[in-house]
Amino acid sequence: MKLKQSIDKVPGGLMVVPLLAGALLNTIDQLHLPLIMDFLKGLGVAANADGNYEFLKIGGFTQALFKDGALTLCALFLFCAGSQMNLRVGGKALKKGVLLTTSKYLAGFIVGMVWGMLSDPVHGFLGLSTMAIIAAMTNGNGGMFAALTGQYGNRSDVGATAVLSLNDGPFFTLMALGMMGANFPLIAFVAVLLPILIGMILGNLDNEIRTFLAAGESLVIPFFAFALGAGMNLASFFNPEVVGAGIVLAVMTVILSGGAMVLTFKLFREKSFIAPWAEASTAGNAVATPAAIAAAATVAAGSGLMTAAEAEVYQGLVAVASAQISIATITTALLVPVAVILADKYQKKRGIDGKVEFHETGKKARGNATVEENIV
Repeated sequence: MKLKQSIDKVPGGLMVVPLLAGALLNTIDQLHLPLIMDFLKGLGVAANADGNYEFLKIGGFTQALFKDGALTLCALFLFCAGSQMNLRVGGKALKKGVLLTTSKYLAGFIVGMVWGMLSDPVHGFLGLSTMAIIAAMTNGNGGMFAALTGQYGNRSDVGATAVLSLNDGPFFTLMALGMMGANFPLIAFVAVLLPILIGMILGNLDNEIRTFLAAGESLVIPFFAFALGAGMNLASFFNPEVVGAGIVLAVMTVILSGGAMVLTFKLFREKSFIAPWAEASTAGNAVATPAAIAAAATVAAGSGLMTAAEAEVYQGLVAVASAQISIATITTALLVPVAVILADKYQKKRGIDGKVEFHETGKKARGNATVEENIV
């Protein structure tokens, strides 16, 4: 059976498929079917506090990995992802990476803030929270970006991937929520950032460490995805409001964040816009952001900078926001390649090849064309 190949055919499949599998098993658990509970009871499984028996709560390594391990596995993922953040980036690649990262972040931040102001930051229009919007819009799919810029872009476009990897994880979302008034203490930022920072330092100090940890960046994803799904109900994915909100979130990510990045490239006189459209996606690992934010809120509540009720609001958003971001991940994975192909065709009609590193200015190009015509 070629299960891995089948999973890879699904956009964001390494994250989405295990997430749905975990949600399916948890949904069955929550039905508390007598046949299943009798079976578990017969095996000697201990009853929960509510007197029910569940597959994912049988204790031991099984429960630790598949039910309770989401945060630990997510932290390991962030550590491994940090180790792949290369600080040695070429000048033009660095410029593009900074432009893309900054403009994508600002687009997500502004849209999330305005959305919350016009409706409600927790349950806004279509049930979209500010947290879900910022998490989805500020974190792009690095693998898709590298693949699309490798096919349609130039070397500095591909090289920008090293800088774009900085938006992996929940830190930017946490920072945005802090700027919008959420009282996260400094230690909450440190607690989220530290695994990334330690991984980044080790990866840049020693290439062998970076190579060793590279496998962990993808290896851990299906495990923490399943554990996240194990806290969700599959009904969320068939809720028309959640599906509609996820699709709207995807469209906003492609059009608004993509448009913001294109505008920024224009302001800085870049000729090709392949990279901005290639980055206008939602990363599969953004699905883990709501859980990480909820964990930071728990730290804030423990330090007294946030009430227990405020922390519970973030914890209550995890399931819905994760489902919405999952849908946005799948939808942008379908929309972004189309946007890149259309941008490439449009540029070529205007004489701009995305694979060319440096393009001559209009005046110089016209002068060269005149010389060539005279020679002919």
